[in-house]
Amino acid sequence: MKKFVKKPGKKDEVGELKREIARLKRDSNAKIKGFESQVKEITEELKKKEEDLQASKKLLDQKEAELSKLREENGYKNQQLASKDMEMESYKKVTEERIFQLEARIKELEGKRGELSTTS
Repeated sequence: MKKFVKKPGKKDEVGELKREIARLKRDSNAKIKGFESQVKEITEELKKKEEDLQASKKLLDQKEAELSKLREENGYKNQQLASKDMEMESYKKVTEERIFQLEARIKELEGKRGELSTTS
């Protein structure tokens, strides 16, 4: 007598394959959602960094404008100082000349006084 061994039926095999496909779909959907979440986080992070970069650029532009203004003011102040230095040098020369003239006049007067003292 022949033994009947029950072979897995096509229905069982199809059902198993359908369950496997469903599991694979669930797993891949979960992975896709995970990847989408990561992409969203990275995109938001990049957007924030871009905003920070724009704010930094704006601040840098302001600081560069301020630095330019300060350099211009410094140049103007240096010109003023150079002008004052020239004025002081001129005043010093005039004053030294006047002192020299006064010293000469003092010597002249002392000489006349000496002559008057000896003649009297």
